[in-house]
Amino acid sequence: MKVGIGLPTSLAGATGAEVLGWARLAEETGFSTLGTIDRLVHTSWEPLGTLAAAAAVTGRIGLATSVLISPLRSDTALLAKQAATVDRLSGGRLTLGLAVGSRPDDFEVGRVAKAGRGARTGTRVAELRRHWADAQSGREPAVGPAPVRPNGPELILGGHSPAALRRAALLGDGWIGGGTGPVLFAQGAQAVRERWAAEGRVGTPRLLALAYFALGEDAAKRTEGYLRAYYRDAGPFVEHILRGAADHPGKLRGLAGAYAEAGCDELLLMPCAGDLGQVTAAAEALALQG
Repeated sequence: MKVGIGLPTSLAGATGAEVLGWARLAEETGFSTLGTIDRLVHTSWEPLGTLAAAAAVTGRIGLATSVLISPLRSDTALLAKQAATVDRLSGGRLTLGLAVGSRPDDFEVGRVAKAGRGARTGTRVAELRRHWADAQSGREPAVGPAPVRPNGPELILGGHSPAALRRAALLGDGWIGGGTGPVLFAQGAQAVRERWAAEGRVGTPRLLALAYFALGEDAAKRTEGYLRAYYRDAGPFVEHILRGAADHPGKLRGLAGAYAEAGCDELLLMPCAGDLGQVTAAAEALALQG
């Protein structure tokens, strides 16, 4: 199983120098991917702009929106252009993770209808691929630039509802589970695999997951403070997220092992603390090789 790490752009007060330093260090210490999470009504940075900056200071590490809230980007042609731009800047390192989102305030402030967002996301996947195929074929008029990869960036779809799991198996290149723990991840992954096979799709879906962590002094306090703030309107779900977060090296190793046993292809560790020592500590705890 590969292990990636999230950029600290959802933590209040993060600076450009800190985020770019984090990106460089994550590559040096052996992480596979840099991830970004997405909210509109939050201090979090815009994911694709952030990954474009990270692409400029790294050379090998993958870049992933994990995930981008698809319905908030109502212009699919513009999203295709933005994603293709990051893909070209990075030499084909972008994975575009999409999900439908659930926070009412994001939709209210974004003036986007929450109802019907699942169907709109399914349609968007086909439209993105069409735009990228047109740009790569030289067909006119086309929304460029052409992505580096032959079929455009890998599209990974998120969500845990039955409809979201079906959508990932039918339309995506894989599925990403959002911080719900290894047990629920394993259930979702199995559902995606079964539907993928039933549809006669070639190969196997790529399966990713998120997990939250903080290490070092006051790690438990920092983890709880961040997650209660980020999930302040998520009701009892925040307690589930807290139980699954890793706040010391042993728990982080155990969590990574449990996800590997559950069939996860890549685990993305999302930080609850933003000091650069978090990158080094996590890499050391998991014995990553730079």
